[in-house]
Amino acid sequence: METNFTMHPDCAEILIGPEELQKKVKELGKILTEEYRGKDLIVLGLLKGSFVFMSDLVRAMDLDLDVEFMVVSSYGASTQSSGNIKINLDLKADLTGKHVLIVEDILDTGRTLYNIRDIIRLRGPESVKICTLLDKPARRKTDIKADFVGFTVEDKFIIGYGLDYAEKYRNLPYIGVLRPEIYQ
Repeated sequence: METNFTMHPDCAEILIGPEELQKKVKELGKILTEEYRGKDLIVLGLLKGSFVFMSDLVRAMDLDLDVEFMVVSSYGASTQSSGNIKINLDLKADLTGKHVLIVEDILDTGRTLYNIRDIIRLRGPESVKICTLLDKPARRKTDIKADFVGFTVEDKFIIGYGLDYAEKYRNLPYIGVLRPEIYQ
């Protein structure tokens, strides 16, 4: 597969390339297939950031599963989480007795996932686990850890493969560090 690295050439320094991303997604898919084999699974994506990762991830899982989404936000047009979690679109599925895997693009401060996990737990699932493509533990503000992690990253503002800055750069085929001059 030919990759176009000329897309937005001056916006970011490449941190994780497309091939490395796909290798990790396949690895996580195998782990999750074993974890959830024979279980009634709902894969819950937090939009918008998780859509690219989740799309690749569910195709790497050899399971029957349901897919649901929630739209939540805490960043807006900033490089920092506001701490105010807003549910813009809630899921409609009954979670009673189901196994829920929350899929997120990045676990940063943890505020969003901490709150969403607690909301989901109140809806009666058998289990709730978290799979994140990226974990940024240096910025953690809550006591939360993902059950499945693709990559641990440094405290830099990253974009691409679903992650954005002010709703831009989600379509980059790699994870990159946003150049400071873009947001300063």
